[in-house]
Amino acid sequence: MENKENVENLSGSEAVKKLQDLIEDESICHFVSNLAKKPLSTRPMSALKVDDNGNIWFFSAKSSEKNADILLSNEVQLFYSNPSAAEFLSIYGKAFIVTDREKAKELWTPLAKAWFKDGVDDPELTMIKVAPVEAYYWDTKNNKVVAMLKILAAVVTGVVDDDGVQGELKV
Repeated sequence: MENKENVENLSGSEAVKKLQDLIEDESICHFVSNLAKKPLSTRPMSALKVDDNGNIWFFSAKSSEKNADILLSNEVQLFYSNPSAAEFLSIYGKAFIVTDREKAKELWTPLAKAWFKDGVDDPELTMIKVAPVEAYYWDTKNNKVVAMLKILAAVVTGVVDDDGVQGELKV
């Protein structure tokens, strides 16, 4: 079978917009720290926002393992997966621990109270800002139904007209 691969590398504001769209659709990622040592430390984390510079923001407890990992090495890897929309994203970046009450107010959600009972004044509340260094995405051009129809057509014709699109994101 012949495969027509669709690669669309994006940079600048287009890359930031793609990050925002993909993370808005699926805000929960596997947040991996301690990349230099084994075992890796991974946990599910919910992104609060992707800002206009492409930075990804999370709340985190000051005494958490991930904050301790970041203080030792700020290299992190984020893996997003939204299989129902056939969207996937891998981000390698630098993580920074931020303590800024005004930024915490901006990002605050009622759900965060489950972890930080004193709200933005909770002494354990910190934020993690991840600045992407390398990012790669896999997506569909249309939707899952169209993608499935193209797969079925490929079975008949022998030519894979891949509805997928993938590429690097440089923010």
